[in-house]
Amino acid sequence: MIKVEHLNKSFKVSKRQSGIKAALKSFVTRQYSIVHALKDISFEIDEGEIVGYIGPNGAGKSTTIKIISGILVPDSGKCSILGNTPWKNRIKHVKNIGVVFGQRSQLWWDVPVIDSFELLRDIYKIPQKEYSSNLELLTTTLNLSKLLYTPVRQLSLGQRIRCEIGASLLHSPKILFLDEPTIGLDAVSKIAVRNFIKTINKEKKVTVILTTHDMSDIEALANRIMLIGKGTLLLDTTLDSLKTKYMTNKILTIHHSNSLEEININGASILSRSNERMTLSVDLAKTKVSDVIGILSSKLSIIDISVENRPVDEIIVQLYKEYAI
Repeated sequence: MIKVEHLNKSFKVSKRQSGIKAALKSFVTRQYSIVHALKDISFEIDEGEIVGYIGPNGAGKSTTIKIISGILVPDSGKCSILGNTPWKNRIKHVKNIGVVFGQRSQLWWDVPVIDSFELLRDIYKIPQKEYSSNLELLTTTLNLSKLLYTPVRQLSLGQRIRCEIGASLLHSPKILFLDEPTIGLDAVSKIAVRNFIKTINKEKKVTVILTTHDMSDIEALANRIMLIGKGTLLLDTTLDSLKTKYMTNKILTIHHSNSLEEININGASILSRSNERMTLSVDLAKTKVSDVIGILSSKLSIIDISVENRPVDEIIVQLYKEYAI
């Protein structure tokens, strides 16, 4: 469905020293540096996949999305999406894709949301029957009924993002590019957006490429992760494989009756402790969680136990350190 081969993209950036003298000098002689945003990027994505495209700021995530959505032209390389080259067959290409940039808007600021939707209907030449059906689905699943007749400038950030996603899906695209879609959203709005993405992926087989710094979005949605750093694709794997490799610890929280007894367990380190609560990190290479619980139950009167996996955020931070990005 999506095939990217050896993409490269560089930008020429002007630079100068601070101060008035340097500013005047820059009018006569400008100095430039070359920033290599993408270096030999290649990957393939099949229909119905949800892919988390992650990396630190400046890694090349947004540049990749802009190239495969047809906004930017690469210096070299190939890209085929449903048989179209994004920057060469833009009219055909955009009919198959929806794009949401969390910090950009395709809705008109001073008019009601429904006016923007109807304008997009005319731009994409959506048949009235299809438009009405899609609008009803989007209104229901994204809870937009009370927002359609409100000017965009009066919407909260979460409300606007939901409307942006709705606008991107009016023309029934087969691929959805989401660049930081949940940035700045509250918990309720995030869950609503995540549930909607799951729904359209399951029911309509919409392929989703998600770039975000919020690892909870990745964990909730993506079944595959691609890591980019300094313009290079460093890792392409499933989330389950990543967890298997890097989740070498589990977090064990014990609620117990009042006790000050000294606790020392090989393979388990105490992260925090009070008279009635203890949190430990269990190294699975050295011991089992069940063994640790057995030792603790012999020393403490346990009231409640919870076991958690290592947070995905910590795994991603470790990846960043391993790849020095």
